[in-house]
Amino acid sequence: MRLIFLGPPGAGKGTQAARLADHYGIAQLSTGDMLRAAVAAETNIGLAAKDIMARGELVPDEVVVEIISQRVEEPDCANGFILDGFPRTVAQAAALDELLAQKRLDLDAVLELSVDDGVLIQRIEKRAKETVGGPRDDDNAEALKNRLGVYNRQTAPLVAYYRERGLLKTVDGMAGIDDVTAEILRALEAR
Repeated sequence: MRLIFLGPPGAGKGTQAARLADHYGIAQLSTGDMLRAAVAAETNIGLAAKDIMARGELVPDEVVVEIISQRVEEPDCANGFILDGFPRTVAQAAALDELLAQKRLDLDAVLELSVDDGVLIQRIEKRAKETVGGPRDDDNAEALKNRLGVYNRQTAPLVAYYRERGLLKTVDGMAGIDDVTAEILRALEAR
């Protein structure tokens, strides 16, 4: 099974992706983790990414797509994978479509966790107060509002992109963690 998770920051994508990875025995692929692993392994693409990141620049789409291309050929992806954090733009989605077509792989579904922005801000404020050792730098309402703005401008258009392709499954991300997982599993089984 090959899946993509969409949803704004704080929606629970990472939590749900980990649960689905365990349930289906597939790999959870985080682009951030893949970039760090490529840098640590000192692969050619990792070294290129390291130089770009050292300059404080965003890693170009073609570099990220190449890292994904290499990663999906690893043995733990033989039964499928969940992309968490990619694509973030329609251009990246088109590049991913091309990559998967070259590899003769199809996406099974794109899961959108639908949540209310106001509730996300409340969640992040609560998480910041409860975090042992202090919150992350981006665990505050102002940072989340900025991240939500970026998501709404750049990533939200992917909902229409994947809906047009018949791949989108929207799940209510406002429910409890177990209820969201159950709804995702039902959506996937119904496809």
